[in-house]
Amino acid sequence: MITKKIVYSLAVLSLSCSAASIVAAADGDNKAGIDVSAAAAKKQLGPTWAYQPINSPAIPAVKQKQWVRTPIDAFVLAKQEESGLKPSKDADRAVFIRRATLDAWGLLPTPEEVNAFVNDKSANAYEKLVDRLLASPHFGERQARRWLDLARYADTTGFQNDSVRPNNWRYRDYVIKAFNENKPYSQFVQEQIAGDELWPERQEARIATGFLAGYTDNYNSRDLIQRKYEIEVDMANTVGEAFLGTTVGCAQCHNHKSDKISSTEYFQLLSFFANTAFDPTIPITRETETKWDVKYREEKQKYDEAIKDVVAKQKAILDTVRAEGEKYYKERYLTDSRESVFKPESEWTPLDRWVNFRYKTYASGEGSIIAYLRMTAEQKDHPQYSEANVAKWAEFQKLTAELRKFSKLQPKSGSLYLTSATELGHPDAPPTFLRFSGIHERPLDEVQPGIPALLGGDKLGEIKPTATSSGRRSALANWIVGPNNPLTARVYVNRVWGQYFDKPFVVTPDNFGRSGGKPTHPELLDYLASRFKKDWDVKSLHREILLSSVYRQSSEERPDVAKADPANNLLAVYPRKRLEAEQIRDSLLYASGQFVDEVGGPAVYPPLIEFLARGRGGSIDARTTAAAALAYDADRNSSKTTDAKADADAKAREEAAAVANSRRRVDTRWPVSEDKRDWNRRSIYTFVRRGLPYPIINTFDAANPSLAYHKRDVTTTPLQALTLFNSDVAVDWSQALAGRLINEAGANPDAVLNRLYEVLFARKPSKAEVATLKDFLNKEEQSIALQLKESNGQFDVATPVGLKSTPANANLSQARLAAWVDLVHTVANSNEFVYRF
Repeated sequence: MITKKIVYSLAVLSLSCSAASIVAAADGDNKAGIDVSAAAAKKQLGPTWAYQPINSPAIPAVKQKQWVRTPIDAFVLAKQEESGLKPSKDADRAVFIRRATLDAWGLLPTPEEVNAFVNDKSANAYEKLVDRLLASPHFGERQARRWLDLARYADTTGFQNDSVRPNNWRYRDYVIKAFNENKPYSQFVQEQIAGDELWPERQEARIATGFLAGYTDNYNSRDLIQRKYEIEVDMANTVGEAFLGTTVGCAQCHNHKSDKISSTEYFQLLSFFANTAFDPTIPITRETETKWDVKYREEKQKYDEAIKDVVAKQKAILDTVRAEGEKYYKERYLTDSRESVFKPESEWTPLDRWVNFRYKTYASGEGSIIAYLRMTAEQKDHPQYSEANVAKWAEFQKLTAELRKFSKLQPKSGSLYLTSATELGHPDAPPTFLRFSGIHERPLDEVQPGIPALLGGDKLGEIKPTATSSGRRSALANWIVGPNNPLTARVYVNRVWGQYFDKPFVVTPDNFGRSGGKPTHPELLDYLASRFKKDWDVKSLHREILLSSVYRQSSEERPDVAKADPANNLLAVYPRKRLEAEQIRDSLLYASGQFVDEVGGPAVYPPLIEFLARGRGGSIDARTTAAAALAYDADRNSSKTTDAKADADAKAREEAAAVANSRRRVDTRWPVSEDKRDWNRRSIYTFVRRGLPYPIINTFDAANPSLAYHKRDVTTTPLQALTLFNSDVAVDWSQALAGRLINEAGANPDAVLNRLYEVLFARKPSKAEVATLKDFLNKEEQSIALQLKESNGQFDVATPVGLKSTPANANLSQARLAAWVDLVHTVANSNEFVYRF
């Protein structure tokens, strides 16, 4: 049997080889003398090139006209010819379909799809392939995963208790649907920034504002005004980077040191969000319910009916201390927040309105009252300790024990609500002030909404308040996709190019400013941007790239290119790329035959290693976070604060939450899905917990969900090799894949090896590979057989799963079957699998 040490070394070597070749090429001499550096690009472009109007450049004339399939090729080829280089030959068709399917879908093609394309002799074979890829729901899933990186998407809030946001999956599904339906990118942007203002009657547009709601949050913050400020900062910074490719956040504390954006202009941008709050308690309309919503509603109705009498008795007890409990917790807030929450509604300012909505929606609720009753019953040194509350608490606990009898009836996932931005039904907004060094406690002059002059602030349209909204975000969204803003189209086109060629035109996709990278192909960038901006057709942009000759090139290394253009800026060779985290997991799952192809729905929980699944020292079934406490059907957490008294309060709330959870869905850190089909769903549907990332995804450089993530990092670490070799899921997939291969190809080693290579690599193995692998198979079988014999059959081996009962399979020994699993596992650890070429 192959040892862990050997496979570990092979895997690390395989993951490292491409990186090593790139580094070696970069260290080579630039004998052709081609200046493709960033410094050269800066000489050709002014420091504010990105903010200039988009030109529609003429398609350049080239010598190799026969190579040009789309205008893209002419722009790329012109630069190559100027530098004395020639493009690479076309990639083999099997290589191309594997590349295109991984890029467009994030999945491997099936052997049948590969054979159909390879054998398609029609003149439009490539067009048919690309159109099929773009028409599949997998296209939307793949593009959505990349967009969710920008939206800092997660299913939890972060901070100490990392509480669940049970409605967030609706935003994720909105993004998938938008890409699959080819929604115009302009509308896609407008809906995410101001869907609630522009189309308040459309549920989908309100769900779209989940883009803004993706900020990390601390529901138990004692300073609600500071929380408001930090949320606005997050929204402004994310919009600046994601849509405008501009790092405006530098100007929060001082005038931007590279780009001409002042602190005053930054806070003017911030004021677009001054009246924005988020309501997670908006009921979804019945006619839009998904099958998951119907199931959740039916389960919830049964559960609520079963517990209603007990809950009524508990509520009667809590009502006797409710007024005192609410007053106690309101007094825990800091000065400004405390003044607002105690102020009569008739005296509310716009800021008071925001603070009280935040308090009512996120901070108040039954959990606080339960915690107050417990504290005042058990803590004799508490200032509000009451003998009367001791008996009440004892009775409340008895009722809680009754509730636990119905726990199996609780819905396991889902909600009946959506989260939407809202302006709280008013057109007037809280004031926004310039802050000294960005410190929210040090306001200076009040500012009004405005776009930085560098970005075209003089072209902002009129802000038109409505009866229920300030209209500020509508004005911002309309300007972002308007004719006077050149950034939005350039920024998006740049990201899509980076998806297909690993490196975008501008290598700093979040920073098109003076300190960012300059485009390697500025004319091509403007050509694509000008085309894109005409109709904002996302699929058309992808189609033109996929059908280009530059995308069709071979990735075989060329010494002349490596020496002349070590960074491959001229794209004379197609760039190899390590698969992203989700592509690795999903492709292994897909190859194993266990992939569950279902689009949408609440997030799922594949199994975790046991110690990772424990929440703060307790078992995942026993522990819960504090704010799952009954204010509404969403899960919410309180968090620890710094002073000792607040820590005691937080602990009491947390313990009280265990009681509250007997009445609502328990918020465990990682409750493994009961339906095992959910374990094999695509990675985009895996629950994203900020404080506990899914390990196999996190290991391969997944996006940090707390930040707008613009380009995936690619690291090469021993942990990655160990994950592919040692993780239970990788072994399980290898067992399933081995079973699939033997079922489909029979017991003949040559046939099984052919099928293995077709599934993983879209090709057949060479004679040398077959000979090497058959030798490995035989030696592995002998080694396992010996160990089984010496251990009297007690040696633990992994054998194929899902194997059909046939006479041929029945003749395969346990050692032979285990050897097949080891062989499949080893091949899946190869460099050729984790890279696309």
